[in-house]
This record gives sequence, C-alpha cells and structure tokens, in this order.
Amino acid sequence: MEHRPSSEPAADTIPAPPAGDTTTATTPTTAHLSDADVEALGVELDGIRRGVVDDLGDDDARYIRRVIAVQRGLETGGRALLLVSVLPPAWVGGTAALSVAKILENMEIGHNVLHGQWDWMNDPEIHSSTWEWDSASSADGWKHSHNYVHHTYTNVLGKDRDIGYATLRVDPEQPWKPHHLAQLLINAGLALGFEYGIAIYDIELEEVVAGRKPWAQARTELGGLWRKVRGQIAKDYLRWPLLSGLSAPTTLAANLTANVVRNVWTHAVIFCGHFPADAETFAEEQLDGETRGQWYLRQLLGSANLDGSPLMHLMTGNLSHQIEHHLFPDMPSNRYAEVAPAVRALCERYGLPYTSGPLHRQYAGVLATIARMSLPGGARS
Repeated sequence: MEHRPSSEPAADTIPAPPAGDTTTATTPTTAHLSDADVEALGVELDGIRRGVVDDLGDDDARYIRRVIAVQRGLETGGRALLLVSVLPPAWVGGTAALSVAKILENMEIGHNVLHGQWDWMNDPEIHSSTWEWDSASSADGWKHSHNYVHHTYTNVLGKDRDIGYATLRVDPEQPWKPHHLAQLLINAGLALGFEYGIAIYDIELEEVVAGRKPWAQARTELGGLWRKVRGQIAKDYLRWPLLSGLSAPTTLAANLTANVVRNVWTHAVIFCGHFPADAETFAEEQLDGETRGQWYLRQLLGSANLDGSPLMHLMTGNLSHQIEHHLFPDMPSNRYAEVAPAVRALCERYGLPYTSGPLHRQYAGVLATIARMSLPGGARS
C-alpha cells in the first residue's frame, strides 16, 4: 500500500469565518449568499477533498505510473519511426505519436506532478521537488508563477498575472493599450509558441520595467531560462535529427510540428478554463479578510470546465475539470471526474453557476472576448 497523507489541510491555511450572518458581496452572482452560507459551502468542499485524500492508494499510484509508461512508449515508438521519416507513412505516424506523447507529458504528467498531486507517494521520480518537464519553462519558475501566484490570486485583477499573461486584455477593467488592437494576431502567435511565451512570462519582465523587480534578479533568471531553452533546442532540433541520419530534415520537421501541436492544444485548454465569457474576475479589495469559503467561491466563479469523453479529459491533463482543479489543485487529477458531480450538485444547491461546455463553444467565447477587448472599453452592453 502506498503511503497516504493526512486528510486535513494545514490549519494555518484555513482562515477563521467571520462572525454574524451578514451578506457576502463577493460579486453580484453571490449576493444571495450570507457569510454563513459561504463558510458552510467551504466546509462541504473540505469534506469532498478529505474523502478523496483518505482514499488515495495503490489504484491511484498504478494510474499515474501507467500514464507515464504509455507516454514513454509513445515517445519511444514515435522516435523510432522518425529514424526512417523520409518515408511519408513513418513521418505521419512518428509525428502523431510524438505529438500525443508531448501533450501527455506536459499536461497529465508534468503539470500535475509539479502541483504536488503525487507527492504523497514519496516516489522521488514522481515528485514536485525533482521533476523537470519537456518545456521551455523551468519547473521552479513555473511553480512560482503558476502554483503560487495564479492559484492563490485566481482572477484577481492586479494580482493574478495569468489574466492576459501580461500581454492580452481580456477584461474591461484592464487598461487598454494600442497594441491590444492586434491582440487576435498576438494570441495566434502565443498559441504557436506557447511554451516560450510562458517561459518569458515567468521572468516578470514588466515588473522590471515598473521598477518593482531588480534587473540583477531578472538577469540571473534569464540566464537560467536560456540554459533550459538551449537544452530543449539541442534535444529536439539537433541531437534527435542528427541521430536520424538521412532522415534528419524530416525528423527536425516532425519535432517542430509536435511541439507546435502541443503548444496550440495546451493554449486552447488553458484559455478555455480561464477566459470564456462566463468566467468572473475580482477586485483586489475583495482579498481583504478573505476566508477559506470565500477563496473556494472565487475559484468556482473564476474557472470553467470542458465537456468531453474520458480520452478528452486525459489529453487535457484533466484541466477539462478546471473548476475542480482550482478547488483542489493538489488532488490527483484522476479523481476530478469522480468529484465533479458532487461539486456541480453543491453549486445547484447554493444557487451558483457551474460553467461548462464543449471545447469549440468555450474557445469561440474566448476568441470573442479577446476580439471585444481589443478595442477601448469592451464591456458588455
């Protein structure tokens, strides 16, 4: 039996609920809830988390090890086919296998391992402190910008840098700048090179320009980033092509294609989870005295799910359950589908929205938001 952690969250992470039974005015969506309602919701969500954590064991460990084995098998098979990728069928098969392998490694494995979802196994090969993923971003830089900043300040304007990734305007409260006129094109470019855009974003260069971050620190981080990027470029665009001999040009093209496929897919899934029209943003003042129940409420209102099959959920790294992921970021991703019905039922009982829809509809909403926010104003009439 795998080691299982304590089911209780750390006590100092659970703010004390406010006294009385006044109205919580987080957003107009929640005006019907009292403070007591919000804290009761938080207690029920804690109970859902506790039930899963208490049940973690061998089946969960077998799941992640099986996914890793499948991913590595696909990568090995794809690389083998690309050795003879001068043959068109081998190029197509090798590129497809490598694309799927890179998506699995990035999303269902890397993203979730780095969240600490599998730390309870005490396996040094699948631990957030040791994992380094197949991405231009360093694991440490990403864990700070994503695990800490984004998941702590989800959708809080001025605190969550993931709102537009310091480049796009996706909310009318964000100041408009002339470059936003081209943000549909900027978004397309970001999708193609998403891993590099996120890697640069992790450095927080806009904080350097604003004088809030020392240039010496950014320079050190840029040096680390270059070492990671240099290794990625050497692996995909030099070493593997050279090992292919006469197939070097087609292998290089296959590696580039697989990286672009992974980037575009990752970009679409992440944007659909955060920027569709129904996802809400919040003012920084709303963080004052925020309780655990109110934090849960913010995660519910600021995230959106994708409908789909089990295969779809796997290929999204279970970020198709973005709501559940934001409620329980350290819960193993294979459990999100299990708890989703209970979360949806809670939303219905408390009169809260549970935003979910198919990929094409959610992404159309994302593009509509980006287009509308490219112009000054942009608020819905």
